[in-house]
Amino acid sequence: MARDVEIRGDTIRLGQLLKLGGVVDAGGEVKDLLATGAVLVNGEGEQRRGRQLHPGDVVAVADEELRVVAAAAGSSNASASSS
Repeated sequence: MARDVEIRGDTIRLGQLLKLGGVVDAGGEVKDLLATGAVLVNGEGEQRRGRQLHPGDVVAVADEELRVVAAAAGSSNASASSS
């Protein structure tokens, strides 16, 4: 099951998502990871760290999946809200 990663704008670059999602710690690691061919975006291999992602896109790396979701309007930290 994919883990949701909230973004504030309409798009996020693949490298930024991998850092925000905790898959990598730094930009250099993103470049190395993408060079291995281990990153899939919506089921297709991707090697461009600047690839624009939109809400609904799913990024898979090894056994981890990240789903891009838009942050709730008017909330600076929507992930902390309880239901």
